[in-house]
Amino acid sequence: MNPAIIFLLLAALMLTGMPISISLGLTVLTFFAAFTSVPIESVALKLFTGIEKYEIMAIPFFILAGNFLTHGGVARRMIAFATSMVGHLPGGLGLSAVVACSLFAAVSGSSPATVVAIGSILLPAMVKAGYPVKYGAGIVASAGGLGILIPPSIAMVMYAVSTNSSIGALFMAGVMPGLVLAAMLMVTTFWIAKKGRYPKAERATWRQRGKAFRDSIWGLLLIVIVMGGIYSGIFTATEAAAMSAVYAFFIAIFVYKDLRLTDLKRVLLSSANLSAMLLYIITNAVLFSFLLTSEQVPQMMSEWIIKSGLGPIGFLLLANVILLIAGNFMEPASIILIFAPILFPIATSLGIDPVHFGIIITVNMEIGMITPPVGLNLYVASGISKLGLTDMSKAVGPWLLTMLVFLMIVTFWSPLSLWLPKTLGMM
Repeated sequence: MNPAIIFLLLAALMLTGMPISISLGLTVLTFFAAFTSVPIESVALKLFTGIEKYEIMAIPFFILAGNFLTHGGVARRMIAFATSMVGHLPGGLGLSAVVACSLFAAVSGSSPATVVAIGSILLPAMVKAGYPVKYGAGIVASAGGLGILIPPSIAMVMYAVSTNSSIGALFMAGVMPGLVLAAMLMVTTFWIAKKGRYPKAERATWRQRGKAFRDSIWGLLLIVIVMGGIYSGIFTATEAAAMSAVYAFFIAIFVYKDLRLTDLKRVLLSSANLSAMLLYIITNAVLFSFLLTSEQVPQMMSEWIIKSGLGPIGFLLLANVILLIAGNFMEPASIILIFAPILFPIATSLGIDPVHFGIIITVNMEIGMITPPVGLNLYVASGISKLGLTDMSKAVGPWLLTMLVFLMIVTFWSPLSLWLPKTLGMM
């Protein structure tokens, strides 16, 4: 009965409209106070020890780096480079949006930041060029999801923290799936544009492409610094996050000079607010995980699934359904921190690689970002495009189907995720 009581308490609190982080904390306090003899002091102790993990420091650093890049003109230069390369194809600006989102995702680690940075510049340009606003909004909202799949990824850091997995291996495992998904989104974008005869830009000369590349090189170098540093062993993922924040500050202030020192306070406060919110969610999710472990909920679920003969394939299908449904109602941070500690032990007991499972969860979170009613990318893109939530939900339809097909590929073809980290000797 105890597991049922725990989840009923959580559901009841969430249905009141209470923030998920507070619902998690109150569920723990209520259950410990009313249904167990566990001393309440253990909750206070867990509040502090639960986030005493070195890896968690990567989250505020990546957020800070992303804010410096968003406000520092890096996105504008990446868009110019992407447009020079693919703008002459049918739906050229749409293809540019996917390429630019891929590039910005590789330096920001955040989906909403990617949607804001790329969408606020490219979406008005697409409408001005004669593209339907729904087409542009659908592309930006969907491709913005690459921000949590292409490393560095804040979602991957959270998964690693909640399951004690390797952040470096997860980052490397996200590279190939991220590139494949970007290619699939580009095919969908190209096909719709070709069918609708949408406009295309003039082909850029190689001189123009070279200039666009040189203008964006400082931002692109951040990809080399983060991924190269982790792979070579020069620094850990957390140290890479700190390096990216320092580097992003340097190029935004002193190289591109799009960010003034007077803007520094605003960027720091914005980063601190988002970091505090995420860390508060993490703290309460750690408490909830502690409650589940103390009541042996993951162990009971694992035994039930193994005895039911569901097997790895059946379990992965069930996990995808659970995560996709959760993605309709919760933000990625909460989903990962609640469900990863439950599903992870079951996955490992069935012989599923922890890194592969982390990528599967990340792709599910990516899809959840564009599914109503709580898809965060939908709201961000809606604010930029001025479309209602219903229209935005329809706009992302073709790309959502593409991502669901990709989810099946990444779920049942593990080499797509594991080939690169294994080749680099990280597993």
